[in-house]
Amino acid sequence: MGVSAAYHLSQIGVRDVVLVEREPMLGMGSTGRNAGGVRHQFSNESNVKLSIESIELFERFEEEVGYEIDFHQDGYLFLLSNQQDVSDFRRSIEMQRRLGIAVEMLTPEHARQLAPGLELDGVIAVTFCARDGIADPNGVTMGFAKAAQAAGVEINREAEVTGITTEAGRVTSVQTTRGTISTRTVVNAAGPYARNIGKMVGLDLPVFPYRRHIFITEPISKPVPSSHIMVIDFESTFYFHREGAGILFGMSDPDEPSSFNTTVSWEFLEKVTRAAVKQLPALADAGIAHAWAGLYEMTPDAMPIIGPAREVGGFFMITGFSGHGFQHSPAAGRILAEMIARGEARDFDTAPFSFNRFSHVCTEREANVV
Repeated sequence: MGVSAAYHLSQIGVRDVVLVEREPMLGMGSTGRNAGGVRHQFSNESNVKLSIESIELFERFEEEVGYEIDFHQDGYLFLLSNQQDVSDFRRSIEMQRRLGIAVEMLTPEHARQLAPGLELDGVIAVTFCARDGIADPNGVTMGFAKAAQAAGVEINREAEVTGITTEAGRVTSVQTTRGTISTRTVVNAAGPYARNIGKMVGLDLPVFPYRRHIFITEPISKPVPSSHIMVIDFESTFYFHREGAGILFGMSDPDEPSSFNTTVSWEFLEKVTRAAVKQLPALADAGIAHAWAGLYEMTPDAMPIIGPAREVGGFFMITGFSGHGFQHSPAAGRILAEMIARGEARDFDTAPFSFNRFSHVCTEREANVV
């Protein structure tokens, strides 16, 4: 989010920008720990619109940003096992098609042809979008960063923000471990740590960190998909896609408490494996080559916060993406850059992403969270 916002600011003429990164390298947090999934298949129309714009940029990333990325559009399969989910996804498909997205409702037999080795006991319907896929988080991050730097943006690594000064209700400076930066505009792109940054200006952002695991198997010779197709069992949230000669897989844990814990729980692997072998039997005897954990940045409605804080002049937020931040970074960065430079984003209703929505009784949720 930080490098995308910086890149898009530089493209509209705002180049006096400093990006502050706590770690020695960019992308060492949630960005570098995600599965790289990119999809149109969301339940909320605003999120689908973010996907449309973001995927279009991924498709022309080298031409527009100037850097090649590894992007495989082999599609996403959602496996549905109960009638309520089928009904919900049918409504979502109607909305997605209205927005110009080619999404299909398939039979389980068709899904097995797309993903050999898939076991579909209990699955009653499947959705598929061929333009969904897998992108390279590091490549996208470095592409945005290098293009932004070439346009004049400064990137300070190993610099932790320790405080933000305000006067008369407006941001005036940012304190870091490498010195103070005078500024009238601050962007909070701190991901799971966004709430900590919000507290520095007296805001309570409802952004909470939750641990998520990813496992990659050793090479598998048994029947598994040869493409990078992403398969998600919507009921259990178990998902997998090919990663080199192995399989990358993961699953959410409804019992996981909010924390900043990123250690790997091998006990959780046993729970994931039970769901994994039900969907892809080839995983039963597969060894684990790599494993890590990262943090989702969850909001109460699983929708992001993009835009200014009315309470603090010059304080902007781009956070709370609830597990789909990487894939929405191109559009989100462009939208925020225009809100900063021009006061509003062209051709996009940002009301569903407003920080102030949490003061309302009801907000529009995103249901398709994995």
